[in-house]
Amino acid sequence: MRQIQAAVLEHAQNQKPYAEHQPLVIRQLQLEEPGPGEVLVRITAAGLCHSDLSVIDGNRPRPLPMVLGHESAGIVEQVGRGVDLAIGQQVISVFLPRCEKCDACATGGKLPCSAGSQSNAEGTLLGGARRLFLDGTPVHHHLGVSAFASHAVMDARSLIPVGADVPAPVAAVLGCAVLTGGGALRNAAKATGDQDIAIVGLGGVGMAALLVAAGQRTTGKILAIDANEEKLAIARELGADDACTPQQAEGRTAQIVIEAAGHPRAFETAMQVSAVGSTVVTVGLPAPGAMSSIEPLALTAGARTVIGSYMGSALPARDIPYYEQLWREGKLPLEKLVKTRALAEINQALDELAEGRSVRQVLLA
Repeated sequence: MRQIQAAVLEHAQNQKPYAEHQPLVIRQLQLEEPGPGEVLVRITAAGLCHSDLSVIDGNRPRPLPMVLGHESAGIVEQVGRGVDLAIGQQVISVFLPRCEKCDACATGGKLPCSAGSQSNAEGTLLGGARRLFLDGTPVHHHLGVSAFASHAVMDARSLIPVGADVPAPVAAVLGCAVLTGGGALRNAAKATGDQDIAIVGLGGVGMAALLVAAGQRTTGKILAIDANEEKLAIARELGADDACTPQQAEGRTAQIVIEAAGHPRAFETAMQVSAVGSTVVTVGLPAPGAMSSIEPLALTAGARTVIGSYMGSALPARDIPYYEQLWREGKLPLEKLVKTRALAEINQALDELAEGRSVRQVLLA
């Protein structure tokens, strides 16, 4: 087995500040060689996302111990039998692999793969294997990826190749933040560039949605909404025509509204700014049991449509090349979203994420 360094979560419902309580511990693990259909990847960059934080807080229960991290870029170092990827190729991970055999996979991205969802919940790769061990004890995989590590073995169906010209921190965020935020616009809402768009919640996913909206717009206006004034300023720099707090949103409306905060009050704000005949897409992941209050008459009399979108209703093999090319054309300046830091600083980075002091932190092993 290969010896690797990885950030391991051993128990959930952790206390803040994370820098003090250290929920993620850098340990030396053993990593098995890739089996058939699997790939050994040297991780070069891994994004830190609220989906990681929700496991640490216990809001999204997962089997433990587990190596977290699901948004990453890396270099192929070894392939198992039947894998059509080249050694040395840059790849990015996606957090929901697709078996391409189940009924959900036949919906064109609308529904998450049934087999992928099951393996994610069980902490395995898509084929059912666990390749991580701590002193002989199996360690679970996070969403088929486990990227907070020097190396990872993943199912090839969790990987999408990208060009070597894409910087690793940019490539990493394509597989979650951009795929989810951009997909909410392009796949779920069918944005064409001429509609007015509002984005509620300016974390990594919301800011990525804003950049995609700005990169493909023609005549439409963009409204950015967040409680953090610093993020509103960043949104204006990235292409928002207007930016305000939820308390200032009264009277503002849009034809397409993306809710990316994962909070019940944010969903209410999204409904508040939705115009008659508009489409509201919610991609945030609130805590289980969280409830919002809306007026049903607003849906009926206002002919509004509400769509839930998981992973941006995306087909990664189709959508990632679109965003990659948008970046090459200078229309998707993801470098402006990313703050890099060392993997060893991961617990400090969790505090920054939880307090809303950053847009997208990318960890370098």
